[in-house]
Amino acid sequence: MTRFLAILAACFVASATSSRADERPNIVVIMADDLGLGDVSFHVRSIQKREPLVETPTLDALAARSLWFTDGHSATALCAPTRYAVMSGNNNYRCYAPWGVWSTFGQSAFKQGHATLGTVVRDAGYQTGFVGKWHLGGDFYVPGSEQIYRGKKNGDLTGKVDMTRMISGGPKDCGFDYDVTTPCGIQGPIYLLYENQVWSPLADDSHIVFLNEENAIDPRSISDKGPGLGDSNWDTQEIGKLLSAKAADFIKHSAAGDDPFFLYYCSPMVHLPHCPPDDFDGKPIKGETPTRHLDMILDLDMQVKRIVDALDDAGELQNTLIVVTSDNGGLSDGAAGKHGHFSNGGWNGNKNSPLEGGHRVPFFAVWPDRITPGITGELAVNQDLVATLAALVGTKIPEGQAMDSLNLLPLLLGQDGFQPRDYLAMQAGSKNEVMFRKGGWKLILQSDHKLSKFKPIALFNLDENPTEHPAENKVDEPAHAQRVEQLKNEYLRIRQSGQRTTPEAQS
Repeated sequence: MTRFLAILAACFVASATSSRADERPNIVVIMADDLGLGDVSFHVRSIQKREPLVETPTLDALAARSLWFTDGHSATALCAPTRYAVMSGNNNYRCYAPWGVWSTFGQSAFKQGHATLGTVVRDAGYQTGFVGKWHLGGDFYVPGSEQIYRGKKNGDLTGKVDMTRMISGGPKDCGFDYDVTTPCGIQGPIYLLYENQVWSPLADDSHIVFLNEENAIDPRSISDKGPGLGDSNWDTQEIGKLLSAKAADFIKHSAAGDDPFFLYYCSPMVHLPHCPPDDFDGKPIKGETPTRHLDMILDLDMQVKRIVDALDDAGELQNTLIVVTSDNGGLSDGAAGKHGHFSNGGWNGNKNSPLEGGHRVPFFAVWPDRITPGITGELAVNQDLVATLAALVGTKIPEGQAMDSLNLLPLLLGQDGFQPRDYLAMQAGSKNEVMFRKGGWKLILQSDHKLSKFKPIALFNLDENPTEHPAENKVDEPAHAQRVEQLKNEYLRIRQSGQRTTPEAQS
């Protein structure tokens, strides 16, 4: 690993070696699953000033050469709704499924012809590839017909849905020329892999079966989402290796072409089930930390290493913008917390929570010789990637699209013209809370499932109480009644008007 870090450092300070070095950069966006700030040792050591329990050397090497956002967020505190927001540049209340398209067989929330993370880059002449967890629905036929299956998502669906190919509703429809997709990541209840919309068997003798704990290679592979249709050779501990190998192959083949490339890599780690491999490219993984959860952080770091190595081997590392983020805050610590590991990185709350630990995530960008390394307190959300990448490659986003995506490019490059948000509208998780942040204030509203009723339940001053200590909840203080009402009414006005939530200049 020491040799790898030396090579990485040398690549970042060396002069560009790519034949496209003076042209548009390649782009790699890496979105981890359930990775909290405290899961990245750079944050623990550099921001929290503590010694980390788990080391992430690859992520750290990138972070040390990045612009790191201490006020960086996921669009929501849960997986599926964040993935919609990142892909579309829209807040989730703009789609038919504001709390997320969770079913593999759910109707896509993307409108045909609208800008997505893939289309804005593809339309600029890039080769585009998606690898990893989808969790945004899809269209599959009922066997022997051209009827789209919209039935239940789990259980034994043998004979009820044709899982051999995804007809539409996948990465291809969002602007990706190439894709390797796991519809549910590793969490089920579908345990299959698709390459360019077609089922990709994991072995020569693979067949699609009703996969449960009795017939799975590893019973732990069947997550709490339950059994479902899957590849008879599905083995969760190998999925990180498989996906990162596909990502590296995409880089290798794309780099041999004339056009720049864009890879959107959605790792399913470190989500449950935690099934660490014995080793990864010679590095021991299983049992190297106090818990299986923390072992999976090592697995993720090695996936990122493969991607960085592929860029280096292709001579493209110097000419590639790399962005790393997560779909929501880290998992509750459980056993890891007893050993001193806290995934929320010092914030209150974890995944699914409206508190900062539920949505404040690793968010950093690396582009050697173009982005000056450092730490910024500017507010950024991973749904800002649509506007940022469009500005980078020169694509014009049509009026009325990517309404909540902010162009971060001037900030990243240290140029004039950056226009920060005036406010931020967000949502949490399964308890249906929404959040409105303006200035130093953050109002949490309890919503109903239809987002039609809103009751203020918490008001925090993040400048004075950044960890949102519950004793400092000011929502019921008479002195703040007017502030609560003003923030609530402004949030409702923004919602009801449908207005964009980023400056007009970003459209």
